[in-house]
Amino acid sequence: MEIISIIVLFVSFFALLLIKVPVAYSIGISTTLSLLLNIDKLPGITTIAQRMTTGIDSFALLAIPFFVLAGEIMKQGGIANRLINFAKSLVASLPGGLAYVNVLASMLFGAISGSAVAAASAIGSIMTDRMEEEGYPRALSASVNITSSTTGLLIPPSNILIVYALASGGTASVAALFIAGYLPGILLGFAIMGYIAFIAINRRYPKGERSTFSEIWTYFRKAFFSLLLLIVVVGGIVAGIFTATEASVIAVLYAAVLSLVYGDIKVKDFPSILLSSGKTTSVVMFLICTSMAMSWLFSFEGIPEMISSFLLDSLNNKFAIFLAINIILLIVGTFMDMTPAVLIFTPIFLPVVTTLGMDPVHFGIVIVLNLCIGICTPPVGTLLFVGSGVANVSVTKVIKSLVPFLLIMIAVLMLISFIPEISMFLPNLFEL
Repeated sequence: MEIISIIVLFVSFFALLLIKVPVAYSIGISTTLSLLLNIDKLPGITTIAQRMTTGIDSFALLAIPFFVLAGEIMKQGGIANRLINFAKSLVASLPGGLAYVNVLASMLFGAISGSAVAAASAIGSIMTDRMEEEGYPRALSASVNITSSTTGLLIPPSNILIVYALASGGTASVAALFIAGYLPGILLGFAIMGYIAFIAINRRYPKGERSTFSEIWTYFRKAFFSLLLLIVVVGGIVAGIFTATEASVIAVLYAAVLSLVYGDIKVKDFPSILLSSGKTTSVVMFLICTSMAMSWLFSFEGIPEMISSFLLDSLNNKFAIFLAINIILLIVGTFMDMTPAVLIFTPIFLPVVTTLGMDPVHFGIVIVLNLCIGICTPPVGTLLFVGSGVANVSVTKVIKSLVPFLLIMIAVLMLISFIPEISMFLPNLFEL
């Protein structure tokens, strides 16, 4: 009966995805159908409802709606423009300078807002037109924007790292994950910049004017309080002054006061901001509900143990196992959103990698970077569609330009997967 339940679970899930049923509903329906093969209808449905409810009964998850709200305030509060101007003053004079500005601004805004989608829409809407004026194809601008926006999911504060901390069952703390994401996120940003330098020199893209120290200082002062949010939030968590959840509330208050002081938003704008962030939060929380139910069903059916035994018995080389897990996650990422993927596959693969000596914090960075690549690729590719829409370019044109950037992201993924010191240097330094 267990094998039949597993078959029904996966067949129904993929069938629902193929007919374009939303991911959260696909997860919930397939989980319910599979469980009803083992127990009666009433207790089965009650169990699913109970697992969905208890799945979000976590203090740590309170950080997500607040970080979403903080990101929405920043998106509408003029912070993106200040970060772009500061980034431009630093790197615009280099070959392909505006593309560097796009990457650096996306890294800064994505890190501050904790949202790749917010970074792609806020930075892309400003930079695409500027880059086109200097001869950059819109498809290239979109590709730079899409891939560089993922760095904000690694550089803290990051909602998806909070979700992973929940899925890891407490074996990886939010503070350790936050500090571990810095070097991989920065490495990814620099790798994208390296490819931009290569094509900028070959295609002779223009250089911008070199900023004087006085101009750099002026733009830094204007962006200072936006950048300070990173130090306040992450520094407070690492120092143990407050938890990630408390930090998210501080981020909201800080962003709201800063945006009001800048004068870019008014008090009357807050109802629409709250409504927009509420919609985003409801989608994320519903995904978490259904994903936690499916994760429980996996445990109920013994799927993690089956996969763990299969991998450990069939691939006795730990490098081969790590590579196989990476390939599976890359495939999963192409058709599943990050939140359910983390919640569903962490309990499956975490026991395998920890058995082989991989730190749970390191694996958290690996799984998130895998899924960062997934949200840049079709058919689901949330970031791909947002970036293409903002740039007003067809997805087909963007994909052609996007391929080299995806290969660079995969190369960085391999480095981070097999060189754990990249992720673990800072957590070990701070003894987290």
